[in-house]
Amino acid sequence: MSFSWYIQVMDKLRLLEIFIATCDGGSFAAAARTCNTDPSTVSKAIGRLETQLGLTLFQRSTRQLSITTAGKRYADTVRKMIQDLACCEDELKHLNDTPCGTLRINSAVCYGHLYLRPLLAAFCQQYPAIKLELEINDLHMDIIDNDIDVALRTGFVKDSRLVARRLSPMDFLTCVSPQYLEAQGIPRCADDFQQHSWIGFRIKESQQLQPIFLPDDKGEYLPYELARSHITDDGEAMAHMCSDGLGFAQLPHFLAKEGLNSGALVSLYPYFRPPQPESGVFVIFPKRDYLPAKVRVFIDFLTASLASMGESTHHTWAENWTPVLTFPGQKKG
Repeated sequence: MSFSWYIQVMDKLRLLEIFIATCDGGSFAAAARTCNTDPSTVSKAIGRLETQLGLTLFQRSTRQLSITTAGKRYADTVRKMIQDLACCEDELKHLNDTPCGTLRINSAVCYGHLYLRPLLAAFCQQYPAIKLELEINDLHMDIIDNDIDVALRTGFVKDSRLVARRLSPMDFLTCVSPQYLEAQGIPRCADDFQQHSWIGFRIKESQQLQPIFLPDDKGEYLPYELARSHITDDGEAMAHMCSDGLGFAQLPHFLAKEGLNSGALVSLYPYFRPPQPESGVFVIFPKRDYLPAKVRVFIDFLTASLASMGESTHHTWAENWTPVLTFPGQKKG
């Protein structure tokens, strides 16, 4: 859409405004008062509109102004157009202010299965006029081009067209099954892991292995080079392989939660939180002056649900989880 086209449209709307005011007022002077201008400007505007149409809209005389048959028909069409536009604006405002319509959600795979899906029944019960379209994948797609209302991502895309609001940090726990520890023993330092099996995660988009961070004797986490005995590109598979006793895995809190709560996993060390600002769980939506109600209530519902699980912008439940080992100055739980 060119700027010149925009100017032409705005000019035409102004001409139509003056035309209807002239029809209603019956004179150029009355239309001028309505449109906050002068009679000569009104006269020129009507003349320009007539030239564009190739029609005479008003018969002029020294005493009166009479609308022509063509003018009446044109006025009826313009009034209907204005009425339709007003109705459309009212409907859109209602849709924007009322939680209803179709909400298109895109979520990262693991977070979508483990955290989002269990909340959807309660959300739909609370907002029955909202219909859901749920897409679950790990692709960082353009949510505007794909007409997505809201996306849930671990890490966010730096795009000036989008708003990225952090739902929680992404805390990692070094997990293992109790049976593995019983059979293979507890590593007491990072170097001990060279004698243990480790399950690695391959990031699909980059095909890089997720880095491993292990604590030193003071509990400070540092990057650590370690051979992976097994590798997967699926987070849930990694968690299950870990609980099945195939070795250690460093799991984000939302992947570790179920296994830790059931006792299928234990956390060897206190949680680790990457220092990068993009490390977290984010809700992402297009930047706009008026956020649709369906998006607003979904974000509020999700935030409240996470709060009931002990998670917020700067905290997760992992901070209070009791590990197998602690370090000087750290408490269990």
